[in-house]
Amino acid sequence: MALPFLFDFWAYEHQLAPEGDWATWVILGGRGAGKTRAGSEWVRMQVEGDGPTDTGRARRVALVGETVDQVREVMIFGESGILACSPPDRKPVWEAGRKRLVWPNGAIAQVFSAHEPEALRGPQFDAAWVDEIGCAAIDKGTNQPNRFVDVKSSESGLPYASNGQRDDYLQQQYYRAMLSYWNDPVHNPVSPLYGAPMVDMGGACAWAWDTRPFPAFPNARALWSDGANYARGHWLNGRVSSRALASVVAEICDDAGLQHYDIRDLRGVVSGYAIDQISDGRAALQPLMLRYGFDAVERDGRLQFRMRDGDDAVPLDEKRLAISEDLDGRIERLRAAESELSGRVRVNFIEADGDFDVVAEEANMPDDTLRGVSQSELPLAMTRGEGRHVAKRWLNEARVARESLRFALPPSRLSLGAGDVVSLDGESGTEHFRIDSVELGVHQIIEAARILPATYEAVPYEEDTPAHRAFAAPSPVETLFLDLPLMRGDEFPHAPHIATTAKSWPGSVAVYDSVSDGNYSLNRLLSRPATIGVTETALHAAPSGRFDDGPALQVRLISGAFESVPEEAMLSGANLIAIGDGTPGNWELLQFGEAELIAPDTWWLRHRLRGQLGTDALIPGQWPAGSWVVRLGDGVEQIDLASAARDVARHYRIGPAQRGYDDPSYRHHVEAFAGNGLRPYRPCHLRAVPEANGDLSLTWVRRTRIDGDGWDQPEVPLGEEQEQYLLRVLQGASVVREMTLDVPVWIYDAAAQATDGLSGPYEIAVAQVSARFGPGPFARIALEA
Repeated sequence: MALPFLFDFWAYEHQLAPEGDWATWVILGGRGAGKTRAGSEWVRMQVEGDGPTDTGRARRVALVGETVDQVREVMIFGESGILACSPPDRKPVWEAGRKRLVWPNGAIAQVFSAHEPEALRGPQFDAAWVDEIGCAAIDKGTNQPNRFVDVKSSESGLPYASNGQRDDYLQQQYYRAMLSYWNDPVHNPVSPLYGAPMVDMGGACAWAWDTRPFPAFPNARALWSDGANYARGHWLNGRVSSRALASVVAEICDDAGLQHYDIRDLRGVVSGYAIDQISDGRAALQPLMLRYGFDAVERDGRLQFRMRDGDDAVPLDEKRLAISEDLDGRIERLRAAESELSGRVRVNFIEADGDFDVVAEEANMPDDTLRGVSQSELPLAMTRGEGRHVAKRWLNEARVARESLRFALPPSRLSLGAGDVVSLDGESGTEHFRIDSVELGVHQIIEAARILPATYEAVPYEEDTPAHRAFAAPSPVETLFLDLPLMRGDEFPHAPHIATTAKSWPGSVAVYDSVSDGNYSLNRLLSRPATIGVTETALHAAPSGRFDDGPALQVRLISGAFESVPEEAMLSGANLIAIGDGTPGNWELLQFGEAELIAPDTWWLRHRLRGQLGTDALIPGQWPAGSWVVRLGDGVEQIDLASAARDVARHYRIGPAQRGYDDPSYRHHVEAFAGNGLRPYRPCHLRAVPEANGDLSLTWVRRTRIDGDGWDQPEVPLGEEQEQYLLRVLQGASVVREMTLDVPVWIYDAAAQATDGLSGPYEIAVAQVSARFGPGPFARIALEA
């Protein structure tokens, strides 16, 4: 069947060559984008005719890659290579000795390496398929630049002889070598025909730049599962801004006015270096020398920077050392006291590849019993693996350097000086020593500390995923303060609740507060949005204590959802919501049993219980459309507020926690809270009974805000320091009489009525009094004089 080989039918749009007269077509995409398949199929389209032996548009094709092996393994024999894509009757034959593919119709594709550009000068080609340049950040990645590590891929593997360790420096050197080579006119001459270099490095494509934002990729592993491949992968994101250690040292030397220096021996990559104050060149170099392990030595009027790895150690023969009267023998061996050592080394640094937080890594010997800790801070960006390596290297250096030598050199060895590394053969093998000081006299008296070259070799460390905070959109947060009565009984009675939501939830919301609009401190972090909505129909008044089965209340939610509950759950406190005008103290608490979704984010709430937890006194004639609704539960928390701060206006700034409180996304609120958890409930069953002698007998029943649901006691608990009531007699808006009582009974005798001079309608209002809050809502009864 031909259909599996009709690429026009199966291809994505970006895999097909553009229409029109073009000279160069570039496919830019990451792994899995189908670049290799697109290239293989395009070559087929060029060389194949209508039949297996019919001539196509191209007879000679150049296949160009980084190396011949890369072209062979990827472009020809790879899973998406030319051979895998070709139908059996048109499959070309690979001639290994001549490095070419030959099709049944006589078309030929010749393989070329980027390292042999002159080979492209002779043949004339109808078309060419050229792979991009690129090298993974992995040990010995240049041995096989196209090799990558991906446990989910059948092509996963290490380059030849690689130990699998991450190596950003090698990747940087690869691009440096490629660009310097091809930008050299000797290797890339200008064509006499079109007046430009033969290879246009301005149009060279490097693999790979990822369009996913760094450092969200690779650190958001829950979103992108290939993030673990980044450390040893081809990605340039997060690496292209790194600097070679040699270039950083050169810049410091130039800024210090130093003209004669040698940085050729320096190796390493600097991901970030913060110099936060003016200092001299020596101070600026010190952290780099500690981190990367190199020394600065003066030779012939030139400052030379050398790695401490001992690769260029100068061998010495003990028999050829000078004999000095200042020494006890040819060599004096010294060993520092163990008490001078630290048993643990800790290094603080800036974590790279993430949010650049200050972190710490430490190292200690498994059998170490010393308690001393040596701690240093480096203003350098490193991965945690690099930090562990530095701490381990420092610990090993300190241990090894306990051993030192003193010996004398003859005049023939005057070329050796401080900073040089020498080696001596001993009973345990060859030992390396770094010369620390030279005393000039009849002989050179050398003091040298022992080093272990293996200490400076990179060792595999498991890299941790850097800390990464999700991007917080600079969108404002909708905030509602709710000064509510006690609901569970374990709340702080004087502290208000807060509910927040946003169209794009920022991950967490910070609440800052202050006595003025400045010097804010963090009050609360809210990790989830509350269920908040706005009513689209009016809710008319209804009595508390029995079910309200009037018209459904329609609510459009900004966030969250509702659900129906059985009546038993409802009577146990489920589905408690607050409805109000948005001001902190004006909220009615109600419950509902039935919730019906009638449109996106729009609900009908039925079978309601009104005026719960003492808010029956706040039920208005109606809550109009546009009133706020908050579901009390997850996402609604109390803020911290001192009891003494009740009724005192405070400033609040609320917004995305990942942004500062001075960010424009923060909203400013000024609020004072009465502490309604301390507010007594309104008394009930207020009655007035006229007596035969003209007196008026008033009685009422107190209510409690604490533990009032028990049925095994004759009366509910008082819930206050003492039983006290405030009674008022009102004629219109005027208070005619006011008095404080300690029992729920009062006799308004005829004489008092005559003294008050009442005429026509009047009211008697009674409120229970709290020693901390004052009077609560009044119960009222209308009377006629």
